[in-house]
Amino acid sequence: MTAAANPAHEDVLHQWIEEEKAVRARFRPDHGVATMAEIAGLSGLEQMQAMMDGKLPPPPIAQTLDFTLISVRKGEAIFQGTPKFRHYNPLGTVHGGWYATLLDSALGCSVHTTLDPGRGYTTLELKVNLVRALNDKVPLVRAIGRTRHVGRQMATAEADLVGHDGKLYAHASTTCLVFDPPKR
Repeated sequence: MTAAANPAHEDVLHQWIEEEKAVRARFRPDHGVATMAEIAGLSGLEQMQAMMDGKLPPPPIAQTLDFTLISVRKGEAIFQGTPKFRHYNPLGTVHGGWYATLLDSALGCSVHTTLDPGRGYTTLELKVNLVRALNDKVPLVRAIGRTRHVGRQMATAEADLVGHDGKLYAHASTTCLVFDPPKR
């Protein structure tokens, strides 16, 4: 039985499609970057939830690379992406940079959900292991990021990139610097 013919996999795919539709229906139609005034006083989790509720815009990179935030909770962020032909490298598969961007988003946002109001972060180190090729015949993948450690100045997180069929396509880890952003 092929993965496409497996009823359990098809049920997961249908669920993922419906979850994405529901999330996108709540999103603001415009993509952009929240202003400092819009996020003032909000924790990282509150900022992410405000985006999920349509109060803050989704970032432009999500539109450019065909992925979206699906869910957040403290210490976890899940993004869903659609591998497309336009993401191909010269070898005829999805470029590793697409994997890395999707995974980096899940990793960084999982850290972001743990931050107090007024705190920021940036990726210091990103390690990605590509374990299976992706092409446009794989309808959807999810990057599931979870924090491992969050301290005053440094945080670490891990993420898996999985298909609706349960296959692992990549996994990654990050170290992020945590800081107070400069006053503007």
